[in-house]
Amino acid sequence: MRSLDDLLAEGVSGRRVLVRADLNVPLEKSTGEITDDGRIRASLPTLQALRDAGARVVVAAHLGRPKGAPDPQYSLAPVAVRLGDLLGTDVPLAGDVAGDDARARTGALGDGDVLLLENVRFEAAETSKDDAERGGLADRLAGLADVYVDDAFGAVHRKHASVYDVALRLPHVAGRLVATELDVLTRLTQDPERPYVVVLGGSKVSDKLAVIEALLPKVDRLLVGGGMCFTFLAAQGHGVGRSLLEADQVDTCGRLLAEAGERIVLPVDVVCAPEFSAEVETTTVPVDGIPDDQMGLDVGPRTVESFGRELGGARTVFWNGPMGVFELAPFQAGTRGVAQAVAAVDGLSVVGGGDSAAAVRQLGLDEAAYGHISTGGGASLEYLEGRELPGLAVLTERGEA
Repeated sequence: MRSLDDLLAEGVSGRRVLVRADLNVPLEKSTGEITDDGRIRASLPTLQALRDAGARVVVAAHLGRPKGAPDPQYSLAPVAVRLGDLLGTDVPLAGDVAGDDARARTGALGDGDVLLLENVRFEAAETSKDDAERGGLADRLAGLADVYVDDAFGAVHRKHASVYDVALRLPHVAGRLVATELDVLTRLTQDPERPYVVVLGGSKVSDKLAVIEALLPKVDRLLVGGGMCFTFLAAQGHGVGRSLLEADQVDTCGRLLAEAGERIVLPVDVVCAPEFSAEVETTTVPVDGIPDDQMGLDVGPRTVESFGRELGGARTVFWNGPMGVFELAPFQAGTRGVAQAVAAVDGLSVVGGGDSAAAVRQLGLDEAAYGHISTGGGASLEYLEGRELPGLAVLTERGEA
C-alpha cells in the first residue's frame, strides 16, 4: 500500500488531488452548528501536507444519511467553513458532487487551493450496490483529479463509489490518517503487549458479537459494560428489571461466559432509574438487586473500581462503547471513570471511535492522554473481527501516482 509520503516524494505541485476525507461530524439540529469537529481536525495533516506541496486539493466527503438526493440539513456548508478556519484559508463548497459546478471550480483551483465537494451521498450512486451505477459517479469524480488519496478511515468498510470505485480509476495512496489507524489496529491484532484488556460497551450484544468472538482468544480480560451487559447478567441468572435485554442472545452470552471463564468481567453494580431522564432520581444497586420496575442506565462506582483495577496493570487497551447513557448527567459517572482509567494506562490505549470518542470530548477529558482516538468505530470493529475492508483492500491494488 503506497503512502502519502510516496506521493509527495514524486511531486504534486500543480496536480489535482482528490482526497476522500471523513468529515461526518455531528450537527446541532436547531442551529446546524458543528458540535464535535474531531474528524475535521483529524483530516488536517493530509490536507495541509498536500497544500504545502502545491497540490490542487479537491475534497470529497459525506455527512449523515441523506436519501440519495440534495437535502439542506445534510449540506457540507458548515464543514467547509470550519475546515477553512482550521486550515487558515478559504475553502469554497461546490454546488454539486461531481457536476458542472464541481468541474468549473476544480478547473479554477490554483496551487495550494482547497475545494470541498457537496455531500457525496446527495447522489444515490454513492451507496448503490449496483456496480454500473456506482461506476458512473466514480468516473465523474475521477475526472476531477489526477491522483486519489483515501484518508477516510471511517468509511473504508463501505464499498461506495467515492471509497472503492474511484481508487480503481486513479493512481492512489493512503492518507496519513488511514496509515495511522491501520498501524494502531495492526498493533492490537499482531502480538499486542500484555496484559491486553478490551473494554466493550454500547447497547446491544448482537452489534458486538462478532468482535467478541474474534477477540476472546486474544485478550487477557474483556470488560463488558453499557446496555449490552444486561444480557450477560441475565445469562448468569440475574433479573434485569426493565433494562435493555436481547432475549435471543442470552444463550449465546451464557456460552461465551462458560468458554471465557474469568476473562470476561461484568459489572457488580449498576445505576438504576424508573425512566430515561436528566432529572430522574437514581438508585445504585448490586447486579442481583435490580428492581423489576427500573432499568439500569450506567455501571456503578464499585464496577468502575473493578474495571479500573483490571486496566491498571494493562499494557494494551482497546475501548469501544460507553458504559452508560453518558449523554445525560445522572448516567455519566461510569463512562467518565472508565475513560479516565483507560487514559492512565501505561502502554497503548486506543479509543475505538464512535460514541467512545464522542464521550471523551463531551465529558471534557484530555484527548492527548490517549495513545490514539480512532475516527472509525464501525471500521475499527470490522478490522478487529478480521473482515476485509473494501476501502483498504483496493488501496493495495497497483496504482502508480
